[in-house]
Amino acid sequence: MPTAYTPGLRVSADSVVRHQRRLPVRGEVLVGVGDAVAAEDVVARVEMPGNLHTLRAAQMLRVEPQEVASCLVRRLGDTVQAGELIARTAGLWGLLKSEVRAPVAGTVEEVNATSGHVRLREPPRVVEVKAHLAGRVVEVIESEGAVVEARGALVQGIFGVGGERRGRLRTATEKPEEVLRPEMIGECRGCVLVAGAGADGAAIKRAAAAGAAGLVLGAVGDDALREYVGYDIGVAITGQEEVPMTLIVTEGFGSLPMAGRTWELLRLLEGQLASINGATQIRAGVIRPEIVVTRERPGGASAAAAPEQVLALGARVRMIREPHFGALGRVSALPPELAEIETESWVRIALVQLDSGEEVRAPRANLELIQA
Repeated sequence: MPTAYTPGLRVSADSVVRHQRRLPVRGEVLVGVGDAVAAEDVVARVEMPGNLHTLRAAQMLRVEPQEVASCLVRRLGDTVQAGELIARTAGLWGLLKSEVRAPVAGTVEEVNATSGHVRLREPPRVVEVKAHLAGRVVEVIESEGAVVEARGALVQGIFGVGGERRGRLRTATEKPEEVLRPEMIGECRGCVLVAGAGADGAAIKRAAAAGAAGLVLGAVGDDALREYVGYDIGVAITGQEEVPMTLIVTEGFGSLPMAGRTWELLRLLEGQLASINGATQIRAGVIRPEIVVTRERPGGASAAAAPEQVLALGARVRMIREPHFGALGRVSALPPELAEIETESWVRIALVQLDSGEEVRAPRANLELIQA
């Protein structure tokens, strides 16, 4: 049987997921191999130095740089609050005093007699990395983090914005082809809403304002996405946007119903805790947004690796280029010979029987495997 490798989205009720949880700099790892972790458990922590503020004390006090030390009312190492006095001149007959006050809370770290500067260090920031998934630690990365393995349902999206969040799944529409409207959004604080064919900007903003942790849609329009994020999304990796709610799209852009299999799986998982991430990178080093709902593994045994993503006869695929962008179907033939396409390039193609009944011819690179 002819086969070919192709990128694909996974939609599976039972899958193995491994996430590397890593600190930005070396710190302390709090877990060991074999430890069971909940999604909110901290697996690694580091204390990052606070920002350093340079105060032009000599200029502010109108004194020579070497005189600044004698004007200090705080010693090196002292902690001050924002607005508190750090240095002051005696003034003329007790009047016309000049002052230096702390712009932020911090610690007096240095007084430089050459420049006349006083340096104030903000309090250290604690950076924590959480497990994100409920599972087990299968590897420890020394002083940096750990790898967490979990088993459960996995739905990968085609695009997303917003970072890691967690919440209970709740369907917000009755059908996968139904568009979410603002009036359909009720109490959803902390939930991950699942809608059908899409939502306009007003509905997305309403969900975010109501406190939803995430919104999963079949598709989204360019205007609605721009209105929500506040700017045009480029080709770089997403996931770092400063948005109040993570948005994940499963099918594409415009108005597309959510694939039936994806819809049914998410409906079956209603009420369960989902770990979501909108981070997307389409080019080298592909990253897909995902929804993961984990379950316990009997005895904590390591699960089998996920099957390879292989394009074969009968494989379920999605078209990812026009003129059939977003259409679903099954591979009906994989001709071994090269064929010429509209761009006058010679490539390997596939014949796909779309769900609409139409059979189309497409470059294999324009197909995305929907993996069970």
